[in-house]
Amino acid sequence: MARKTSKLKKSTAVKSRQGRISRKAVKARKTTKQGLAAARKGNAARLKPVKAQIKADAKALHGETPPWTKAEIEEAFRRFAAANPEPRGELHHINPYTLLVAVVLSAQATDAGVNKATPALFALADTPEKMVKLGEARVRDLIKTIGLYRTKAKNVIALSEMLIAQHGGKVPHDRDALEALPGVGRKTANVVLNIAFGEPTIAVDTHIFRIGNRTGLAPGKTPLDVEMKLLEVVPEKYRLHAHHWLILHGRYVCLARRPLCEKCVIADLCKWPGKTTNFPATLAVTSSAAAADK
Repeated sequence: MARKTSKLKKSTAVKSRQGRISRKAVKARKTTKQGLAAARKGNAARLKPVKAQIKADAKALHGETPPWTKAEIEEAFRRFAAANPEPRGELHHINPYTLLVAVVLSAQATDAGVNKATPALFALADTPEKMVKLGEARVRDLIKTIGLYRTKAKNVIALSEMLIAQHGGKVPHDRDALEALPGVGRKTANVVLNIAFGEPTIAVDTHIFRIGNRTGLAPGKTPLDVEMKLLEVVPEKYRLHAHHWLILHGRYVCLARRPLCEKCVIADLCKWPGKTTNFPATLAVTSSAAAADK
């Protein structure tokens, strides 16, 4: 009889715990929907006067924004995922090689500008062998609408020759090998590893650097600082797409000069003091609730 009572108590305790987790998961889903709805309606937040925004950005760059909790970070990426489940990079490419070339060309240029130049280039050369045969002068002529096109044309030919000589004409699935290529740095390597090979890397460009500091999500004085912090705080299940969500958010919402806080899906979570949220963050999310809400 005592054993039955003990089993009954354990069963009741388990059900009670499951019930609490379920209720928290429901609250988490409700909070996510509220954040998305406010952004869609354009009333998620209001910007403060320009002077207050400038002061807020200065505080953010000095790392003076409050830190995020794990629950807040989980909720932020839950919202990004709900709003855009399968984010994609905006550079047009055909294969890993053309992706690599496109990313090299995008340095200090816009994706839109690169996308205008690369269709003609890739129609003639979509492999390292074809690119080398095309020649630097022809490449230069095809990409002359892109900034720093002379240097970039030289790098494209040089990296193509190195791919042929050292990697059998294939883009290597290795960070060190990628960064050894002309015109390829850590950011470019991260983009290629993420998009071409499905690695959960985070390429920190000007947009992600701004978001990391402005929101307080991943403050840092250098792109590498921000990258390391993001890899530390972004939940593993969201890490593969985190790079795209953050870049797109910075490109279209969290703009440098005038952030569109009224359309921001994470406005109530963001720590930037240059805005006033129109509804408070009613987070009642725990790791257990987040785990249950899959």
